[in-house]
Amino acid sequence: MIEEKKQSKSESPKAVSVENLTKIFQGAMGRKPLTAVRELSFNVAPGEVYGLIGPNGCGKSTTMKVMLGLLKPTVGSASVFGHDSDAVASRHDVGFLPENPYFYKHLTGRETLRFFGKLCGLGGSELRDRADAMLDLTGLKNAADRRVGGYSKGMLQRIGLAQALIHEPRLLILDEPTAGVDPAGSRRIRDLILELKARGITFVVTSHLLEQMQEVCDRVGIMSQGRMVREGRLEDLISVENQTEIIIEGASAEQLAQVRAIFAGSSGAKIMSLGKPRTTLERLFLETTVQTGDEE
Repeated sequence: MIEEKKQSKSESPKAVSVENLTKIFQGAMGRKPLTAVRELSFNVAPGEVYGLIGPNGCGKSTTMKVMLGLLKPTVGSASVFGHDSDAVASRHDVGFLPENPYFYKHLTGRETLRFFGKLCGLGGSELRDRADAMLDLTGLKNAADRRVGGYSKGMLQRIGLAQALIHEPRLLILDEPTAGVDPAGSRRIRDLILELKARGITFVVTSHLLEQMQEVCDRVGIMSQGRMVREGRLEDLISVENQTEIIIEGASAEQLAQVRAIFAGSSGAKIMSLGKPRTTLERLFLETTVQTGDEE
């Protein structure tokens, strides 16, 4: 069982902190240097689901690799629970699911989790119990003794999520977790994210399936050409500022005709909600980013 993660007083208030991050790749064979990320800053609070989205080539994957300690920033810094991302200590509390995880096809689901658990320093009854708990959590208990070479795409993503959780991390970084997964499998992964969030686990997620991101994210950062172009609470970002929406229940045709002139005191009708109408995350994404078509 995954125990709820409770923040201690001595713990960093930020699960992830990226400050003024710039990453420049030196060109080979006389090519010009490539600036993949430019002066990027954002924070992720413990227990939050943060969506990092943007077109291909905008710098998302580079940013995630810096957070994971796989790349060093040219300028700026990234930290995880107060540890610099290039320090080994920063990786103890992080689980990672890449877009296309690779598994040894001849191993079963249970053997796969025990293999990754041993890499994380687990062993004995603790490892057996953790592997069984993760198989149960991800709905793979009945497929535990099947070789992963026979798993569907959705099952592979779920065993990938299970291996990312095997060492009880406080932060999960997911790169396109539902890519190529059918709608039922995508819904199951979405529900898993929400369940784990309820247990206090923090997420940084990237995805091109913006409708799904809209269902799970608390805050969103939209990147374009290596920069952060919009960032904030999802509800604030998708509100249409210059419009107000009123939803009325039980209004007659005559009342609807009168509502523009006078509404207060109309019998048989009441305001069910009053606030800003919503755009969609997809529309906001297209409006705020530059579509270059370049692959990162």
